[in-house]
Amino acid sequence: MNVRVLVVDDQELVREGIASLLAIQPGIEVVGTAADGLGAVEQAVALAPDVVLMDIRMPGVDGVEAVALLHRQAPACRVVMLTTFDDEEYVVQALRAGASGYLLKDLPSAELAAAVRLAHAGVAQFDPAATARLVTALSRPAGGGPARGKVLTDKETEVLRLVAGGSTNREIAGLLHLSEGTVKNHLSRILTRLGLRDRTQAALYARDHGLL
Repeated sequence: MNVRVLVVDDQELVREGIASLLAIQPGIEVVGTAADGLGAVEQAVALAPDVVLMDIRMPGVDGVEAVALLHRQAPACRVVMLTTFDDEEYVVQALRAGASGYLLKDLPSAELAAAVRLAHAGVAQFDPAATARLVTALSRPAGGGPARGKVLTDKETEVLRLVAGGSTNREIAGLLHLSEGTVKNHLSRILTRLGLRDRTQAALYARDHGLL
């Protein structure tokens, strides 16, 4: 089954170019395009794409705001930012809003198609430059202490801290003397209780709440 894609960019030439390049890639079906964030939300609700490729700087409703809206109104969509900007603030804001990846527009079309397929499969996709910005953001001390209240247990907090530090489930299991299945269960509860989508958002939450 083809991966259904919605392309969002305020520049018509870029938008149509990306759509045309993706349309000839195997396993990809471009179901629509939009010129701004509001149009993206309307199209996503109407067309139910699997993946939305979203520019970040657009007039009116920008990419970050659109991601947050899509997260609420079309939660089944995976949103991948596709932009020319790799600023740290943009990367962090987009991921915090619910984006499943962050790619730059100089990506070859075959690699972009592969990234779309992986995003649909639930694998977060990041350009190396965006990854570097994210690492920088996570390594910077956050202002303020933990604000988690009683949402997480002490064990879940420790799992969250280790996830944010880059540990795999197997490594966490070894460090905390748990089975990998137990670690997965802890992580699932953490994401559910905090309203987070994946490990990347969990890492950002841990940084923001002074757990690193």
